[in-house]
Amino acid sequence: MTVVAAVSHNVTDGLYIVAFALFIYGMSGLTGPRTAVRGNLIAAGGMAIALISTLLQPHVFSGSSTPWLMALGLVLGTAIGIPAARNVRMTAIPQMVALFNGVGGGAVALIAWIEYRHHFGGNFPLKTEIPSLLAAIIGSISFWGSNIAFGKLQELIPGRPIKLPAQVVVNLGLLLVTIVSTVILAAGTHSQALFILGILVAAAILGNMVVLPIGGADMPVVISLLNAFTGLSAGLTGIALNNTALIVAGMIVGASGTILTNLMAKAMNRSVPAIIAGGFGGEVAAPDGGDIDRGPVKSTSPQDVAIQLSYARQVVIAPGYGMAVAQAQHAVRELEKALESKGVEVKYAIHPVAGRMPGHMNVLLAEADVPYDLLKEMDEINPEFPRTDVTLVIGANDVTNPAAKNEPGSPIYGMPILEVDESGSVIVLKRSMASGFAGIDNPLFYEDKTSMLFGDAKQSVSEITAEVQAL
Repeated sequence: MTVVAAVSHNVTDGLYIVAFALFIYGMSGLTGPRTAVRGNLIAAGGMAIALISTLLQPHVFSGSSTPWLMALGLVLGTAIGIPAARNVRMTAIPQMVALFNGVGGGAVALIAWIEYRHHFGGNFPLKTEIPSLLAAIIGSISFWGSNIAFGKLQELIPGRPIKLPAQVVVNLGLLLVTIVSTVILAAGTHSQALFILGILVAAAILGNMVVLPIGGADMPVVISLLNAFTGLSAGLTGIALNNTALIVAGMIVGASGTILTNLMAKAMNRSVPAIIAGGFGGEVAAPDGGDIDRGPVKSTSPQDVAIQLSYARQVVIAPGYGMAVAQAQHAVRELEKALESKGVEVKYAIHPVAGRMPGHMNVLLAEADVPYDLLKEMDEINPEFPRTDVTLVIGANDVTNPAAKNEPGSPIYGMPILEVDESGSVIVLKRSMASGFAGIDNPLFYEDKTSMLFGDAKQSVSEITAEVQAL
């Protein structure tokens, strides 16, 4: 039996090594759109191998109900996850990511609670108890914080910052409660009430209180940060359970999420502490121009836009969340092809935080079969604007707002933007003059070189394409 156990242990360890090697290799494929799908499938294969490896461990089936519970979990997870992922609209992908991320954090918190109950009143080694307690705190914060992020993105709750009096004091008090509770429990006190109230409930309230004051404009960073939290909590759970796959997968997610959070914060010229302390944002129905009279806007028609585009040498398309809402990516692709058939050079300007999550615009345009080499990141496309004849802004607000570089009093001042105002002419497609998710007005709309084409983006682009083809 000892030999059999040793062989089984070696096999599971070998499978775990294969699994997290596939995790790392698959994640490396996510660095580019050409390899992203393959990388995702490779990482998913690694997770399947990790699951099989876990099932092969002898102690997994030591309890009579364990196989049935695991089977039930697999069935429920598959029944919910696959239809949700297949049927979700591209505009709702950020909400789905926030929700699924929260589920991971919630699962970690429940596992930590089960482990505490399992060792309740008995010997709970500190090397297991401390990671488990920390995982419960971080997992609970991630779960409830992700739910608030989901609610803001889904517009179930206002996207604007929601602050309470003495918000920072309340947050610090809740954090102190979780730390003190952790110390008391780790010191040898056995109390399920303290675990539930001092760890799970206090962390849950803290998760809500941390995300509620963060405005919609900062939601991409928040989602990335909460994803890092979930990874960290999963890694701590792996340490508590002595599970190699959980440790490696959790640390990969935690590290990559932290790096992405930092990169996105830099792209917005904001620090992570400043974002957590309370952000800005939340779409408003009308421009918030304060006392500044920016003057009238200049409207245009699909016919005039088609003429400008058809006789241009270079056209840059700057997509934003409005394109996603209108599901206009396929229409944009048709317009691009119509212009290219007339000898016009077309490029796409992609801002790191355009949309509601990193890569949102890339995914939408890839869905419409836009060639990857036409997608230009901000640093690559900004030098191109001075020699661009026409820039077509489709539903992008904050990432094209010149207030970020011209108005020191603006909330987004200092944020790197797509410098579309440097191009010869700017055409903005919008439904109305409503502000973007940051909740501030865009002076670009009032410039002499800017023309506004109001209406549904998909319909407007289709009409422009028809006019281009008729010329």
